[in-house]
Amino acid sequence: MRTIDTLTQALLDARNSGSRADASALPSPDYQQALAVQRAVQARIGKVSGFKVARRAEEPPVIAPIPAQKTFPSGAALPVRDRLGIELEIGFEVIASPGPDPMQDAARVFRPRLVLELVDTRLTGAENDPLLKLADMQINDGLVLGPELQRWNGQDFSTLDARLTCGSQIVLSGSATVPGGSALTNLALLCTHLGDHCGGLQIGQTVITGSLSGLHYFPAATDVVGHIDGFGSISCQLR
Repeated sequence: MRTIDTLTQALLDARNSGSRADASALPSPDYQQALAVQRAVQARIGKVSGFKVARRAEEPPVIAPIPAQKTFPSGAALPVRDRLGIELEIGFEVIASPGPDPMQDAARVFRPRLVLELVDTRLTGAENDPLLKLADMQINDGLVLGPELQRWNGQDFSTLDARLTCGSQIVLSGSATVPGGSALTNLALLCTHLGDHCGGLQIGQTVITGSLSGLHYFPAATDVVGHIDGFGSISCQLR
């Protein structure tokens, strides 16, 4: 319990103060302790707007909640401490009760939408400690919700034609592949392992399935515009 309590307090203090905690002064958790820290921190933050998922070298996977208080519509102006990471992704919004096996009728339960994941850390020096990063919500700092894909028939997404411009930098232009090559496989990975973690999967939440553009950081005064063919465009302004 000491590891969980120490990490929880350090991460909450960092969120409240706006100053990052020194990872070298903190204990490194195991996988289950990292998820326990997520639950403890999220309980203090408030509602969950969705989850992120990523494969690990060994199972179980990376899972982390996304805070509702930092989930924004496309076009929003976002406050930036010093820099913010931007990732263009495919998300799946939960539009019907997931039930015990959400993937059995995915086209009824989910609706694809374009999203931007916002990335920041509450720690310094945790780059080489993947379980500390996991405890810190896998360095998620929020989400921008873009247009939904109407009349989805359940088909998978692998390689898409996508663009992402951040300020004067063209981050992505052309074909981009979902991590692992299958957005539905990543979605299923989350559904299999999430259980009741941080309240479980709920209607209105969005699951994000991995970056098409890689992770790039930008300062305030950066305008961000993304596009995926078939979905449309998404934007935000870092301020």
